[in-house]
Amino acid sequence: MFSRSQIWGSLAGLGLLLGTTSGSALAQMPYEMPGEIAPTNQFRRIEQPLGLKVGVTVGGIALIGLELWWFLLSKTKSQQAQAHQGIQELTIAVDGGYQPDRIVVNAGQPVRLNFLRRDPSSCLEKVLFPDFHIAQDLELDRVTPVEFTPAKPGQYQFTCGMNMFRGVVEVR
Repeated sequence: MFSRSQIWGSLAGLGLLLGTTSGSALAQMPYEMPGEIAPTNQFRRIEQPLGLKVGVTVGGIALIGLELWWFLLSKTKSQQAQAHQGIQELTIAVDGGYQPDRIVVNAGQPVRLNFLRRDPSSCLEKVLFPDFHIAQDLELDRVTPVEFTPAKPGQYQFTCGMNMFRGVVEVR
């Protein structure tokens, strides 16, 4: 009628069922030791010195302020490209990002940005100028020039190959 595996499976299931129900019943029973105060369902107040409370509050507010400044108010300084023989030129160091990452140039004049890549990460091995349809590979420890002529004023973004690091060319 019943196979040997069905009987063992039923016994194992019954043992598991009894083991879990008896354990939960024990866990629900209150545990008291003789001479000990019974636990209550209320929180106990832990008093802290006023100086500690003020210090933690001031530290928290200072960290929030630092975070807001870092992400919202700290702007990088722009750098003006220098004109040499009718070409606006600037060298950009590529090392964990672009330095400077904000370049100011004049409209209607040719621009040459010399990228000096020092960072070996694969993310920074390419620079993209989507508005000028430029995708240039950057060799490690070499200067790679990127040339274009911005026709009208505006802000044109350039990024790494993975779009993680960014810079802006501001055309005036």
